[in-house]
Amino acid sequence: MFQPTATLSTEVAAAQSWNGRDTLLIVVAAVAIALIVVLIASFKMHPFLALTLGAAVVGLGSGVELGKVVGNYEAGVGSVLQEVGLLIGLGAMLGKLMADSGGANKVVDTLLAKVSGAKVPWMMALVAVIIGLPMFFEIGLVLLLPVIVLVAQRSGSKLMRIAIPALAGLSVLHGLVPPHPGPLIAIQAVGAPLGLTLIFGILVAVPTVIICGPLFAPLAARWVPVGAPKTAGGVDTTREGIDPDVKRPPSFAVTVLTIVFPVFLMLLKAVIDILSPDAKNPSPVRVFFDFLGQPLVAMTLAVLLAMVTFGYAVGLSGAALGKKIGQSLGPIAAVILIVGAGGGFKQSLIGAGVGDTVAKWAQSAQLSVLLLGFLIAVALRLATGSATVATITSAGIVAPLATSLPPSQAALLALAIGAGSLFFSHVNDAGFWLVKELFGLTVGQTFKTWSVMETLISVIGFGLVMLLSGLLQLWGVS
Repeated sequence: MFQPTATLSTEVAAAQSWNGRDTLLIVVAAVAIALIVVLIASFKMHPFLALTLGAAVVGLGSGVELGKVVGNYEAGVGSVLQEVGLLIGLGAMLGKLMADSGGANKVVDTLLAKVSGAKVPWMMALVAVIIGLPMFFEIGLVLLLPVIVLVAQRSGSKLMRIAIPALAGLSVLHGLVPPHPGPLIAIQAVGAPLGLTLIFGILVAVPTVIICGPLFAPLAARWVPVGAPKTAGGVDTTREGIDPDVKRPPSFAVTVLTIVFPVFLMLLKAVIDILSPDAKNPSPVRVFFDFLGQPLVAMTLAVLLAMVTFGYAVGLSGAALGKKIGQSLGPIAAVILIVGAGGGFKQSLIGAGVGDTVAKWAQSAQLSVLLLGFLIAVALRLATGSATVATITSAGIVAPLATSLPPSQAALLALAIGAGSLFFSHVNDAGFWLVKELFGLTVGQTFKTWSVMETLISVIGFGLVMLLSGLLQLWGVS
């Protein structure tokens, strides 16, 4: 029977006692975060420069070697841009072609013809869940961006009423449902069964998306009553943005198939990985589909497909396509730099030892396993801004306790860690800056919408995990 009061041993906790350096690191991290907010909000400094200065404060204030201060920042920038920067660029290309060909208009017109009024945010949440099932959050957001903005424009809704349901759908799937990397990392670390975690993840994800998406959206729209921007992420989202040389706009079916093409490749990879679980000696089929399902490969193939469906097939020449792809990249240069700087700031915190300090605190706590996993992930998310770091570290800390858990509780532990890793995204999270820049929000507006939504997802998701845990124990299910 699962023991909800299981905790780390006294000996382990004593071996990781808090000291003066730990206090210094927390203070330095807090000062750096406050400095970034003040520089951007009060002095209107460009976020890239503010994040770079914040990273310097962390490195110098925590006593990191001067050479490593720069090295940590560069490593963080490189890591984030390696994962996200190329995908943002490919997504901007795809979005530009979709918007200029009239494909985005076709999708929006078709959706709004089927639903209207209060049903529109629910439709956006559903679309985001479908897109987000196999796809990284950043890719799904860039793909959906033109649709989100156009739906807000055509329906006459405030931007946040449409954007929040889509963001909630993407974020919840990313943090709680395999085959996303965060849940898979937690599953592997705590030894949870994949199938059971997937079932529990869906049970938790559906009500969480509903509460934090369509139901929270009206409140977010009142807090931040902004309209849809004319451009978003480098894409002209007005109807006038359709290229006059387009002779025959793509149909709804062609547009949707092009959008979901990378989704299909990533989902297919996940299915093949489940059916062929031997990663050490993979079959040729798994190797092939693992290659096709890599986000960079899938998105590149999607852009090539879009050049046909949104380009040659609608009457555009090769020269016109090349020009449009070039035009899509200029406006997102600032977005990529800001997202990269967010990654640099995150890595500066990790390199200074802030993550280790939070883990040390967690090992001295006397809490239930599920609550411990959640709180460790929350603390690491707040300190480092990285959901992945929060998941990996939290799962590693509680892994010794998971060996005594029955399969159902191990699955719930993986979800508790995933929920904690989403808590309160702020200035040290590259995703915070991605949302801010793509939707044209201020720092304060991003806190009131995106950050609050992420916190709601985390708390409600964990609450549902604990409810499931209690019900399973009541029913005697192990």
